[in-house]
Amino acid sequence: MTILDHPEAQALLGDAARSAAQVERLAEALEPFLARYLPLLRRSEQRQHARLLLLGKLSSLTRKTCEPIAHHFGARREGLQDFVGSAPWDDEAVLAELRRHVAEAWGDPRAVLAIDPSTFPKKGARSCGVQRQYCGRLGKVENCQAGVFLCYACERGHVGVDRQLWLPKEWVDDGARRKKARVPEQAAYRERWQVALAMLDRCRALPHAWVVADSELGRATAFRAALRARGERYLLDVLGDTAVRDLDEAVRQPARRHGSLKKAPWRSAKQWAEGQPASRWRRFSVRSGEKGPLVVEALTARVQTRQEHRAGPEERLVVTRTVEAEPRVHYRLSNAVSGASLAELVRAGSERHRAEQVFEEGKGEVGLGHYEVRSWVGWHHHMTLALLAAWFLALRRGAEAEKTPR
Repeated sequence: MTILDHPEAQALLGDAARSAAQVERLAEALEPFLARYLPLLRRSEQRQHARLLLLGKLSSLTRKTCEPIAHHFGARREGLQDFVGSAPWDDEAVLAELRRHVAEAWGDPRAVLAIDPSTFPKKGARSCGVQRQYCGRLGKVENCQAGVFLCYACERGHVGVDRQLWLPKEWVDDGARRKKARVPEQAAYRERWQVALAMLDRCRALPHAWVVADSELGRATAFRAALRARGERYLLDVLGDTAVRDLDEAVRQPARRHGSLKKAPWRSAKQWAEGQPASRWRRFSVRSGEKGPLVVEALTARVQTRQEHRAGPEERLVVTRTVEAEPRVHYRLSNAVSGASLAELVRAGSERHRAEQVFEEGKGEVGLGHYEVRSWVGWHHHMTLALLAAWFLALRRGAEAEKTPR
């Protein structure tokens, strides 16, 4: 018997079923939701285009680009394409309002801000920022665009609250391509961690306790330093080969040195963890997984990392490994050297997967990856509309969960 055959699972599936009338009411609920956002668009036709595009992204259409949405609603394709691709409306204002809405509806002082880059495979060389680079979605080097996203995760749910297209240096230095793709003059080359930092500055008003991110950002010592300067509490993934020194481990010198103690040697985080006794690992159940509760073992230590030719500031190394036949191990660094229990660190670290859920749901439900725009303006317009549609769904999902708590 599979998990879906279990009587409780069958009851849950019954709760999840929705009638045609319920789906129709979902569309009706969009109007009061949009009353908060449409006034940010100055012209009536822009407000109508936004309404149709959001309805299209919330529909069952297989492809949620402008053309099938226009066909579905009997609208002019050119009007929707212009609205997304080039119309002068302020997507930053829409996202700022979305964040205010999230703070009002979900504001949680224990929440996590999760930062994660994502890639979008593209053909040709004309789409803004496109080049051959590692594409996480395909697992290989391929022609794609890269964006940096910031997600809000709390007890009530998860939602994307900011996005920015990343421009490779080759694009920044190419004036002709910049002009054709409508890249703003102020858009200079920045590392992805610098893009993430600017996004974090825009989102810091959201109540939260932690900033989490993958190893691409976590290994940037300047990013960690910038978070410390901002008073942010972080828990960032790093690679297992990160050089660390255990500050609580002392090594006794030879007798001729009067048995004095010296600092522990530098080792990789992986070597350090593998050298710890079994008794030091503690077990936690962090969240529900596909096969039941996800159980991990974890340990932590006060460490310094090696930064070029010097030792870095005191940080906390947190290592978790899943309890399964082939454990998945994560290494994370935090500036919470005191005042945070190992249980809290494990909880915060486990929340990083919420960014992946935002991408999966966004690409599967509201067409986050369905776009045919080539300009900087078009990419940000599209992503803003997709995040807005996803936020509406997240609110409705929460409302339904309150009716059927199981």
